[in-house]
Amino acid sequence: MSEPAGKPVVFFVFRDEAVCFVHVLLNALNFTQKGREAKIVLEGPAVKLVGVLENPSSQFHALYMKAKNAGIFDGACMACSRQFGVHEQVVAAGIPLLSDMSGHPGIFPYMAKGCEVLVF
Repeated sequence: MSEPAGKPVVFFVFRDEAVCFVHVLLNALNFTQKGREAKIVLEGPAVKLVGVLENPSSQFHALYMKAKNAGIFDGACMACSRQFGVHEQVVAAGIPLLSDMSGHPGIFPYMAKGCEVLVF
């Protein structure tokens, strides 16, 4: 039995705990496997996860790369990337910097496009 695609979902992630972030990665990948568009936006301290998960020795590197290669990352907060000193890491990882709301990614544009917004 196939499931309806539904509206796109965007995961706004604020926490910088890799163990918690794994659940976001798993859910975003699951949504896409079921035919529903899913995106991840990194905000606040979560921008620090890029440097951690880009490292091949991270236990979650493979899952992170699977999501990254699937195009699930919509971007990371430009202001927070600078504030937390990971701007260069985010840019080097190829994750777009988002800044439409005073240097931060706004939720409104996603809702205006009909996305369901989930905050972690």
